Amino acid sequence: MPVPKRQVSRARRDKRQSCKFIRPKPFTLCGQCAAPVNSHQLCRSCGFYKGRKVLLTKHDRVLKRAEEMAAKQAATQQAAGSGEAASAE
Repeated sequence: MPVPKRQVSRARRDKRQSCKFIRPKPFTLCGQCAAPVNSHQLCRSCGFYKGRKVLLTKHDRVLKRAEEMAAKQAATQQAAGSGEAASAE
C-alpha cells in the first residue's frame, strides 16, 4: 500500500481545498409580487415564472372553489324555482 513520503503542508492542503467552500445562491425579486425568488425558479407566492402564470396558488384554489360553489348553488336554486313554477301550473 503506498504511503506519502512527507507530510503535506497546511498551505498546500488549504490551496487544494480552497474551491470547496459553500457559495450563497443568488436570488432575484419576482416581477409580479416582488418576493425574493431563486434564479430560474418560479415564485411560490404568486405562481408566476417569466411573466406567465404556471402554478395555481392556495389563494387561487380557494377563489376557484368559491366560484364553483356559488355556481352550483345558483343552479340548484334555479332548478328549484323552475320546478315550483311548473307544479303551480
